[in-house]
Amino acid sequence: MKSFDEQLLHLVAEALQEDLGNGDHSTLSCIPPDRKGKAVLKIKQDGILAGMEIARKIFAYKEPSAIFTPFKKDGDSMLNGENAFEVSATVHTILACERLVLNCMQRMSGIATLTNTYSALLKGYHTRLLDTRKTTPNFRLLEKEAVRIGGGINHRFGLYDMIMLKDNHIDYCGGIQPAIEAAYSYTQRIQPALRIEVETRTLADVEAVCAIGKGKVFRIMLDNFTTEQISEALVLINHAFETEASGGIHLQNIVSYAATGVDYISVGGLIHQAQSVDLSLKAIIV
Repeated sequence: MKSFDEQLLHLVAEALQEDLGNGDHSTLSCIPPDRKGKAVLKIKQDGILAGMEIARKIFAYKEPSAIFTPFKKDGDSMLNGENAFEVSATVHTILACERLVLNCMQRMSGIATLTNTYSALLKGYHTRLLDTRKTTPNFRLLEKEAVRIGGGINHRFGLYDMIMLKDNHIDYCGGIQPAIEAAYSYTQRIQPALRIEVETRTLADVEAVCAIGKGKVFRIMLDNFTTEQISEALVLINHAFETEASGGIHLQNIVSYAATGVDYISVGGLIHQAQSVDLSLKAIIV
């Protein structure tokens, strides 16, 4: 598996090619290629800042000698009217990178801000906050990084780093027991370090996993359970497995779910319901 930086460089290269095509003709037509310039990232909305390190790497990818001066760091609170960073480079680099930097930082800051709002509600509780795979294709790397910056925990990154037996796997396989047995046998043959999580839809499902999953399953997902059902399930599980509540959990009810004592709560909305934060990159004219 490629490192974060390797994946980021691929993302940046593809995104710049998508935007630049055969040339930034707006800039090429009126700005000499050797002209130097400065620009500042202006914050226009309160929230949690995310994407500072990404912005620095985008400018450096395009122009290694670019000078990136941060005034804040990832995870900082930000207020309308503040500045996040200043960059000095050729004007061609600044204008070529402008939209990619803004697209990344606006989206990431929106996710970090919403994640921080959820995380704040869990303070004082045992429960931790997870994201999901409900992400934008080819942008998952930065969306999950924004969740981390906002105070959440990354669930699996893809289908490759954990086995999660969801409803469709279980139904296609013929039930919870054959699904668990097949998955465990697979890990022992192919990759013993792969951990197995099982989605349950009823208390009977929970009982089944408890009966046959010890030493094979590490976490039970309680999908679309009410808080009362989760409390019952936790009694059945009795700390033998990690537990995760998922489905229909939002800002208005997350505290009641945390109060059950469940280990994790996963919220797809951290990413797919987040609204981008307003930022702008402005030229500094001296």
